Amino acid sequence: MTHPTAAEATALFESGELSPVDLLTQTLARLDHAEPAINAVSEDLRESAFTAARESEQRFRDGTARPLEGIPLILKDEQPITGHLAQDGSLLLKGERAEVTHPLVERIAAAGAVIHARATNPEFCCSSVTHSKLWGVTRNPHNTDITPGGSSGGSGAVLAAGSTVLATGSDIGGSIRIPSSFCGVVGFKPPFGRVPGLAPFNSDTYCADGPMGRSVADVARLQNVMAGAWAGDQASLREQLTLTAVPASLAGTRIALCLTLGDYELDPAVRANTLAVGDALRAAGATVDEVELPWTKDEIFELMWTHFGAIMGTSIEDTLHGDESRRELMMPYTRAFVDRAGSSLSYTEGLEGETRFYRPLGELLDSYDALICPTVASTGLAADAPADNIDEVFSTMLTMPFNIIGRVPVLAVPSGRASNGVPTGVQIVGRTYDDQTVFRVGAALEAELALWTGGDWWPSL
Repeated sequence: MTHPTAAEATALFESGELSPVDLLTQTLARLDHAEPAINAVSEDLRESAFTAARESEQRFRDGTARPLEGIPLILKDEQPITGHLAQDGSLLLKGERAEVTHPLVERIAAAGAVIHARATNPEFCCSSVTHSKLWGVTRNPHNTDITPGGSSGGSGAVLAAGSTVLATGSDIGGSIRIPSSFCGVVGFKPPFGRVPGLAPFNSDTYCADGPMGRSVADVARLQNVMAGAWAGDQASLREQLTLTAVPASLAGTRIALCLTLGDYELDPAVRANTLAVGDALRAAGATVDEVELPWTKDEIFELMWTHFGAIMGTSIEDTLHGDESRRELMMPYTRAFVDRAGSSLSYTEGLEGETRFYRPLGELLDSYDALICPTVASTGLAADAPADNIDEVFSTMLTMPFNIIGRVPVLAVPSGRASNGVPTGVQIVGRTYDDQTVFRVGAALEAELALWTGGDWWPSL
């Protein structure tokens, strides 16, 4: 089995047909084969991974297997592990080591996952491409001339290549959903507070850490481990959801299909594949209506740059320690991000604008159970694209509205493929904190489309 899901791997472990050590060995062989072409791994953890896999092997024999027992998993590099390098893709942080471990890393390890590597992200996670002076260019396994997206681009790439079974990401402007689209995998941006985080971004309503995988059920399974209150994060929610992702009829489900979110211009392949998703949902029993939202990119940019100017841009500036000469160590896209962050609005005016921005979606979701829209308007950026024209890059990403509205859950799934071999994707957007509905819709769509569940979906490098 070339690209097993976590569910398939667990069934093989339980039957004794496969051991966690065997799966790790096979997975690392694929990683070693893929890495020269895609360059998606920032740190190799195979020595400790084999120790964990042997423990998992024993637990299956003892009947003490945990929720993610024996499943190979790669972490996004941004998520720190005490004592390990904490460079965030930047020469400004070269050689620095983490003093804390991210709570999701602790939870994933405690659930029995075999963490065997960390995956690349762009410098400070501030780009939709994944390349840096520190790690070089990460490429898309479906077409190595094209980026896997960003900022969780390494995570998307290793999943598509078969170099892992599960992966983690984080999302402040589409950073889970963009790579999910370009790499043809599944990713979930949880609503604010569902997964605990570290300061300062645990208090940023735009930001969320989340799961990525090769099936809707796998992503639900990883999300169930990651979610829940943590004493170190006052924003973390105490409500404990247990998500399920079993394909079932969508009869009685009302879905709004919005192609453009206002004035985004779609590549014809993205448009056609999004419409095909609508047809598949109808075939699954849902009522699907095409709708429009009154948003504009100008409004979106004004709100997001106001917000980024107050938090993310400032946090990047802080790494200069007041020494402007260090700015030359930054990637061009990072300098462009910092220079662009901020707007004529005050932070208070930005918050008022975000509330107005939510209103039409809130009213729409009073009548519909979920919204479907494209994830990315284009069919890819060059892997080594400078990406320093920030507004031009963001003008193709339909993800930012759901960071501005950070309390909605968003499941990103593939929708098809473009002529250059690069997958396209859609976002399934739910009502605030209604995570289960997006997984119910996603599971039905996955079964109806039958795209990424087949072996011919995954690239052979």
